[in-house]
Amino acid sequence: MTGTRIRLTHESAEATASGVYGIIVGAAVLVAGHALTAWGDVLAVLITLIVYWAAERYARIVAERIHEGHRPAWHTVRDQLTTGWEMVTASVLPLVTLVAARLTGAQLGTAEIASLAVSTLLLCLAGWRVGGDGRLTTGERIVSTLVAGSFGAALVVLKTLLH
Repeated sequence: MTGTRIRLTHESAEATASGVYGIIVGAAVLVAGHALTAWGDVLAVLITLIVYWAAERYARIVAERIHEGHRPAWHTVRDQLTTGWEMVTASVLPLVTLVAARLTGAQLGTAEIASLAVSTLLLCLAGWRVGGDGRLTTGERIVSTLVAGSFGAALVVLKTLLH
């Protein structure tokens, strides 16, 4: 697949933050959910992330109206409705992992753990990427990686304890 790659960072800090947040929320849905199938998990994650995306976009539009004292211009509404999708799309690889593991015969719980492991790996990679271009020392990048990965690791532990 020429040209296809996993993007850990995006064109803006907000887009990158949305992606990281989407990975964490998607993983949390897998932990808390009680789907009976992998497809049920996929639907739960995607619907939840779309609701979170819509709520965030709505909150930004309402906040602008409150703080600016007037109805937002159409271009502002359009911009809000066409940005932030990284929150949803960042969970594609963990969800593909979930479905692939299940299709290859893994039990649903095992497939969910595999998906959570991929989410954790993506968070670690994002944490490492934070220090790219010489902005952080190697030690600082390791700390950043561990902090980012700890969100995913905590969800893996929670999943194993709850189910």
